[in-house]
Amino acid sequence: MIEALFPYFETTEGVTVRVSVSFQPGNSDPGAGRWFWIYHIRLENHGNNDVQLIDRMWEITDGRGAIHVVEGDGVVGEQPVIAPGGSFDYVSGCPLTTPSGRMKGHYGMMDASGRRFAVAIPAFPLLGSAVSQ
Repeated sequence: MIEALFPYFETTEGVTVRVSVSFQPGNSDPGAGRWFWIYHIRLENHGNNDVQLIDRMWEITDGRGAIHVVEGDGVVGEQPVIAPGGSFDYVSGCPLTTPSGRMKGHYGMMDASGRRFAVAIPAFPLLGSAVSQ
């Protein structure tokens, strides 16, 4: 079942964003105040026309409540076009200086007519292995 692989998901205007996240103890050094997570995103186009991912905005909140905003063009160096019924997957990472936090945001998309719209990225927790889940 896809919800087991991607437990966080949200649909906006026919585009579903699915997220899975995993703590990476091998890339973390709690003694030095560094924790690292990998997140896997799947964007699915359930609409009737092509959509293109143009840009992104992430709001990353650490365990102290400090918010860091990350904005930029595309994702992982791409601005993918997703056909109806198609999907696009990518993997990226997030470092923090606290053992917990959360991420959320949105993608700036464009439809086949050139109309821009925002697609929500669901909020998901960043929990280190020492943090109770």
